[in-house]
Amino acid sequence: MTETDQKTFTITRIFDAPRAALWHAWTDPDEAAAWWHPRGVVTPRDSVELDVRPGGTYKYTMIAPDGSTYPTFGVYREVVEPERLSFTWADPGDTSADAPLITVTLEDLGEQTRMTFRLDGYGGQPGDDGVYDGWDQAFDVLVEHLG
Repeated sequence: MTETDQKTFTITRIFDAPRAALWHAWTDPDEAAAWWHPRGVVTPRDSVELDVRPGGTYKYTMIAPDGSTYPTFGVYREVVEPERLSFTWADPGDTSADAPLITVTLEDLGEQTRMTFRLDGYGGQPGDDGVYDGWDQAFDVLVEHLG
């Protein structure tokens, strides 16, 4: 087992929105552009491409206030509408078989949805000012977006 295999974290949130709305937020490029970034960062709509099917790819670019860009690319491994998505999470051009893997599970709670976000292959924890906090802030932006 490599060190990367041991790195993982999970974020669980309950959203005041039906599961279909959360699924749409994860699978529609217009929706993704609105929230796939931490606070203070933007994801231009023209940078977002989603081919949501097993073997399909996605890409987007986040832009920080200082102009730094953060392009991201991945391959969908599992798509089970409306309950589960699994996809790699890497830099464009990274063909590594051990790219981090994100799994999003959406549990229907009626007018609410429990989302479990798990990232395998990259460590993180609350307060890290890194990947964990970035995703946690993105979920705050999603809450606001779902309004």
